[in-house]
Order: sequence, then structure tokens, then C-alpha cells
Amino acid sequence: MTRLPTICRTPTVLALSAALPLLFSPLASAVQQAVLETRDIRLISVDGLQFRDLNRDGKLNPYEDWRLPAAVRTADLVSRMTLAEKAGVMMHGSAPTAGSVIGAGAHYDRQSARALIADLHINSFITRLSGDNPAQMADENNALQQLAEATRLGIPITISSDPRNAFQSLAGASSAAGKFSKWPETLGLAAIGDETLVRRFADIVRQEYRAVGITEALSPQADLATEPRWPRIDGTFGEDPALTKKMVHGYVAGMQNGTGGLNDGSVIAVVKHWVGYGAAQDGWDSHNAYGKYARYGKDGLQSHIEPFTGAFAAHAAGIMPTYSILRGATWRGVPIEPVGAGFNKFLLTDLLRDQYGFDGVILSDWLITNDCKGDCVTGVGPGEKPVPRGMPWGVEHLTSYERFIKAVNAGIDQFGGVTDSAMLVKAVREGRLRESRLDASVTRILQQKFQTGLFERPFVKAEQAGNVVGNPQSQQLANNAQAQALVLLQNKQLLPLRPGSRLWVYGIDPAAVKNAGFIPATRLEEADIALIRTRTPYEQPHKNYFFGSRHHEGSLAFSADNPDYQAIVRASARVPTVVTLYLERPAVLANVVNKTQALVANFGVSDAVLLQRLSSSADYTARLPFELPSSMQAVLKQRSDLPHDSAAPLFPFGFGLPR
Repeated sequence: MTRLPTICRTPTVLALSAALPLLFSPLASAVQQAVLETRDIRLISVDGLQFRDLNRDGKLNPYEDWRLPAAVRTADLVSRMTLAEKAGVMMHGSAPTAGSVIGAGAHYDRQSARALIADLHINSFITRLSGDNPAQMADENNALQQLAEATRLGIPITISSDPRNAFQSLAGASSAAGKFSKWPETLGLAAIGDETLVRRFADIVRQEYRAVGITEALSPQADLATEPRWPRIDGTFGEDPALTKKMVHGYVAGMQNGTGGLNDGSVIAVVKHWVGYGAAQDGWDSHNAYGKYARYGKDGLQSHIEPFTGAFAAHAAGIMPTYSILRGATWRGVPIEPVGAGFNKFLLTDLLRDQYGFDGVILSDWLITNDCKGDCVTGVGPGEKPVPRGMPWGVEHLTSYERFIKAVNAGIDQFGGVTDSAMLVKAVREGRLRESRLDASVTRILQQKFQTGLFERPFVKAEQAGNVVGNPQSQQLANNAQAQALVLLQNKQLLPLRPGSRLWVYGIDPAAVKNAGFIPATRLEEADIALIRTRTPYEQPHKNYFFGSRHHEGSLAFSADNPDYQAIVRASARVPTVVTLYLERPAVLANVVNKTQALVANFGVSDAVLLQRLSSSADYTARLPFELPSSMQAVLKQRSDLPHDSAAPLFPFGFGLPR
């Protein structure tokens, strides 16, 4: 017979040992006590076990009972929710920080967060807090969870993050690493080509995220980088469908703590961007009004779908649709509706859910229901600062209210970056959406909170975060990957470098040169060798757009007036020259290879690791994850949607010298 519950007050944070004696009933004797973390919510005891009294009614409700399956708990919780609470679950807001339009900073704006959580019932947020102080970040995330604890049903917060474990960052797409372990970009992991390493990388990121309270990763990018001018290539695994599929599978497996679906150690992987983003027309990115299209020819879409099948095989829990309109794309001879994927019923329901069987959460990319008018279309005027606007591509003529309805009917479960939950409430009350349709999305979202253990342990131990985030063991693995990801493109018997040589360096800290056993040369005339760091050339013709001002667009070739190229010309005229090139996009190197004695591609590497590797006689094993075209003329002749189609590339896909 089940005992009546008794109410117990707890300390600020309570962790209950799994070894507690379970003596109260036959049911309890077979069950181990779950570990619970709580702040203001009291615990109740039933059958000698303890549970969080989330709705404060003094009773054990099914959704509070951690012994029950997640599906049962979810059904009970959804049955208790108001329409407004359900609509709030379908919003994925940006955790507010004072004075930042994209949420960057060190502290949350608690007053604004309280209004979003308590009044609008929102319980999913992206964090863009700095990672410089892991303990502080954990404290801030705990503060959001404490606000959620105070709500009527005590639904915990899902905190998500853009990637933050590499050297490069782009506001609105990735975050600076701070104290998090620094790895090469995913392109570098693809260059290594080892799925086991990718899984280990993602597993370490998972542990770092969970340590600071992040339980959802807005990654990986399964986008196929078939348009070499596209500025989002550095977040992908390159242009090869089979390689990308393998890498995505490993990434999801590491992030979600296995391939069997979510568990209480998982970080939810939101794989993006379904589908075809990498075929960006003219290389412009679809964050921008001028880049809203991906361009397709006949039968070009299938290769862009293949990488996602690796995610499906690993049971990825989330998918994020692309902003792009797939111009010219067809499926089995039928044209695809020319609207962004977040509004595209064929792409989300017919293809993703029905044909590929995806049953997780479909989270829209940010701000798809917002307007793009005026300077969002034309760019801001001189002296004006661009701010982020909406990306409602293909449905600009609809109102925001109508966009919400179309997106839900297309298959969207949750809306990124917006908090207009009243729109969904209105749509149900006016008969434009059925409440049962909202229930389906809310069920998917809440079930993942149960599966990842948030209803039992929403809080983290801030004082321990620094022991996990960027710890020496993880960083050593990351350093090894940085070195392993270097691709040797050219070596005229100059490498390995000999310690004791006099190095003139450009883009490298002279102190690192000295620490590596070389002699820094202040003048070229004094040097034995020149070592130059540079990156894929770029232009910024759209500085009057928010993302255009941040994106590296346009030509991939070094112009005569490029300062880095001028350094290469100057150095190579005097001494043997080594160039290491950060390949955020494929580069045209026809006018570089005739000036260098050694050329090394990197995808994010510290000065110390670079110098150590250049001094080593070990073989280079990494290979290019995309081809390097021979000229910009060749780039212009490529199809944006096909991999490996550059005519006579200077360096083909998979190229790499051993020594």
C-alpha cells in the first residue's frame, strides 16, 4: 500500500545518495533513489523515496515521479498546462543580458529573464554568455533555473549554446571559447577524418556544457559546403557527403552520450540546417536579405540530404531548418515551394518526418517570423549601425501572425529567438490552429527535458565547473587534434624546421618562437626562414548589413594589395618562406605556391602547437576536406549545389602530403 506523502524542507541544494535505504514498500525496494537538486522547491516522501514537489500541492503527481517513463510523465504534465503555458514552451528565446542585442555579456538581466519565464512561460533559452569564467556562467544559468522553479508547474529551463570550442567566433553563429577547450574547427576534424576522434571531441564538449548548465547544442552543421564562397563553411565538415555523414554521426553520438537516444547525461544535439544551406547562391549567406537563395540544378539536393542520415542513425534529438529558399530545387520532378525551410511543409513534414522518420524536435532558426523591411533589405545608411532583423524568406508578404501559423502547419515545434507566444494563443482561439497540434510539439519538447534529467537536476555545482571546463587533459587532446589537423600542401625540403634557426615571423607571437627553441629575427635580413600566418582572403561588400558586416564574403584569391600577400612577396624575395593558411573557406593559391617553400593549411591552431608540429619529423596525415580551386574563374563556373566540381583544382579534395 502506498504511503501518503509527507512534505520535507531541504537545504539550498540537496543531492540524495543512490545508497539511501529503501525500506518502506516492496515497490521501493526495487528502486534506487534518484539524485535530486533543488533550491526553493520542497521534497515529498513516498514509499521511502523522495521527489521534487514541482507544483507545490503536497502530492506526488505523475510528472513529478522519476520512476515513471518520460512519455507518461510528459503526458501528465501537458494535461495540466494552460494554452498560454503550452505556447510559451514553443518559444526558444535569447537569454537577456543588459545592453546587448544578441545576448552577449557576463551576466543575465534578471528582471527581463523573470518576465520571460514567469509571465510568458518560456523555458528554453540560448545563452551567449562569455565562457571566460565557468563558475560564474554556471551561477548565471542556475539563476535562470531558480526563476523557473518558482513558476506554477516548476518546468526547468533548457539552456542551449552555439558552438564555443574553436578559435574563431561569429556573433550570432558561434561564441568565443574563453576557458572552454579549444579545438580545430569541425573542418579540421574532417581533415583528420576519424569518427572516433569526433565522438571524443563532442563527448568532452558535452561534459563542459553540462558542467555550466547547458543541455542543448545548436550543432553540428551537417551542411554540405558545395559553394566555396559561402561564409559559413568553417562550421561544416567540408564538401564530401560520405565524410560529412560519418563526422555528423560521431558528433551526435558524443554529444548525446551514445546512439540510443537521450539520457540523463546527454546534451541535445540540434543538427543544422535542414536542408541545402551550403548551396548558397553566389556565395551570399541567407542570414541576409541579399542571400536568401540556395541555387540548385537537377538532382542536386540528394547529396545535401546524405549527411543528415548520419544524424538520424545516431538518433539526433533536434533538427534546425535552413533560412534559405531552394531556388530551382525539385524532388522527383516536382518543384519545391519557394519559401524558407521553416515554412516549407514538404521539407519538414513530407520529407524529414514522413520519409526519413525523424521524430525529435524541429527548432526554427532565429527570427524567421520577424519582418525584414527598410534597411533590412537595403542596408543601413552611412554612419548608422545595423541591427539584426527578421529572416522570413519567401513569406515577406505575410504578417508575423500568419508566419507563425504557416510555420507550425509546416512542422515547426519551437521558434528560435522570438518570444511572441501570444501569437499561438491567438491562433488557437481564432481556430487557425488546433490546440492538439500545439500539444504534439509541446510533448516533444518537454519529453526531452525529462529524458535529459532536468526535472530532477536542473542545477549544477558552480564551484566544480572550472575543474571540467578546459581542464588540462581535455586541452591536451584538443592540442593534439590541432596538430593532427594540419594539412601539408607543399614542402620543398624545408620542413621540419630546425630549432635554433632564426625565424622572422608575421602573425605569430615572437615569444612563442623563443619558447619553441627558435631565435626571433626582428629583420628579414637576419632571418634563416620566414614564417607567415594568413587566412583565406575575403571581401566585405555588405558592411551595411548586420551579418554582412561580420561575414567574410566574395573573392577567395589574394589581391596584390592584400597586406598578408604583400608580406609573403616581401619575405619570399629574401629568405625561404613557410606560410600557414587558416582555411575558413577554400582559397585560391595560384599566386602563392610559386613564392613559398612550404605551405601548410590549418583549421585553428595555437602558435605553440604550430611551431612544435613544424619542428616534428612525423608524417602529416590530414587531408583537405574540400578542393582548392585553381582560379576565381573556375569558382564562377562551378555549380553551387555539387561537390567536387571545380575544373582542374590546384589541390583536389583529399589532398595532403605526408612530409
